[in-house]
Amino acid sequence: MKKLTAWLKEHEIDEVECVVSDFTGCARGKIMPAAKFIQERGIRLPESVFVQGVTGDYISDDVYYSLASPADGDILLKPDENAIYPIPWALDPTAMVIHDCFDKTGKPVERSPRNVLRKVLEMYDERGLKAIVAPELEFYLTKPCSNPDFPLEPPLGRSGRQEVGGRAYSIDAANEFDPMFEDVYAWCEAQGLDIDTLIHEEGRGQMEINFRHGDPLALADQVFVFKRTVREAALKHNITATFMAKPISNEPGSSMHIHQSILDNKTGKNIFNDTENNATDDFYHFIGGLQRYIAEFTPLFAPNVNSYRRFLADTSAPINLAWGIDNRTASLRIPDSNPEARRVENRLAGADANVYLALAGSLLAGLLGMEQKCKPTESVKGSAYDSDKQTELPQNLEAALELMSQSAVLREQLGDVFVESYIEVKKAEYQNFKRVISSWERQHLLTTV
Repeated sequence: MKKLTAWLKEHEIDEVECVVSDFTGCARGKIMPAAKFIQERGIRLPESVFVQGVTGDYISDDVYYSLASPADGDILLKPDENAIYPIPWALDPTAMVIHDCFDKTGKPVERSPRNVLRKVLEMYDERGLKAIVAPELEFYLTKPCSNPDFPLEPPLGRSGRQEVGGRAYSIDAANEFDPMFEDVYAWCEAQGLDIDTLIHEEGRGQMEINFRHGDPLALADQVFVFKRTVREAALKHNITATFMAKPISNEPGSSMHIHQSILDNKTGKNIFNDTENNATDDFYHFIGGLQRYIAEFTPLFAPNVNSYRRFLADTSAPINLAWGIDNRTASLRIPDSNPEARRVENRLAGADANVYLALAGSLLAGLLGMEQKCKPTESVKGSAYDSDKQTELPQNLEAALELMSQSAVLREQLGDVFVESYIEVKKAEYQNFKRVISSWERQHLLTTV
């Protein structure tokens, strides 16, 4: 606590938000005065915080108690002194501290998404390897809309006008929201978030922020904080920022592309590249592992009912498990780069995915591929949308959860408690979704069938 206490006093922090990420990626925890936080040296939360879905519903008691103590006891939260972030939008000097979760015996809580990622990174470290990632995060800016039955619209920019067509990579279109993004960049700088470029994407009001490459846990924390930061900056300017995978009909979905390379701990060299600047067997096996296991891990990349609305051909979203060199129609793209920066871009994950779980799933699949020497398919030349030889991904949440439930390797590597809890939370959300009648059903079936 010495480093953490010194930082809080140096920045004259009055309040501390003690947070963890739930399965959805929401911040849950407690807020307390800084002096009490220093005195307490950690807080407690009920473990059931990890089995509450996005709707607020919990999984059934029978399932929960079969996976945990019937007492529904507390877990212990310990602050990570390397995960301290000031909150620039707060009225009083406030900091957010991300915590790790442990049970009463000191064992890491298996349900914690941050612990899941830590577990995968420890697998790499045990093998003398270090993963490097760079997330790219897309999101939409919309007009505020309090009625969920109304479709979302692009917000008004500085010109007082809405976008009426695709403005991909348009500087002028991005500049329409300069006042908001000036706050985003200023707040990210204050928080130490290592964001890089801002671009306007294909959709109306759709943006993308790229993060610089680095340590997966640190980058996951930054993405977790960044989502809150963007939402708060948007609210300040009477705009809504959404990371839904497909928030607007007939517009492209929002993804979280994950660039991945692996370093040798001793040499610091990229193991995907040999001394003659050729791709190594590890590189191809990493791709093979992604192709072999991504379908089983799909709910980690596409966790919501809405996630699967992205998976349409010719919409810049993956519908296959193909790989290709500088080919954006493939789920696994190999960017055109210097040999030393050889990497694999996983384009499957949606912006709505929990970043800790998405990184864990992608890195685990690649590691298994290297260990099991999985051979990839031939790289795709031309459009992967036209290929009929690639493994299909599950096309809805129900099918994806069923495939995940049958994944012996996921249970072996991440544990039954996490896998079962995650599946049950998502099943509960899906049951809640099925109770709602959509406008499409009323429009096309009401007087027709």
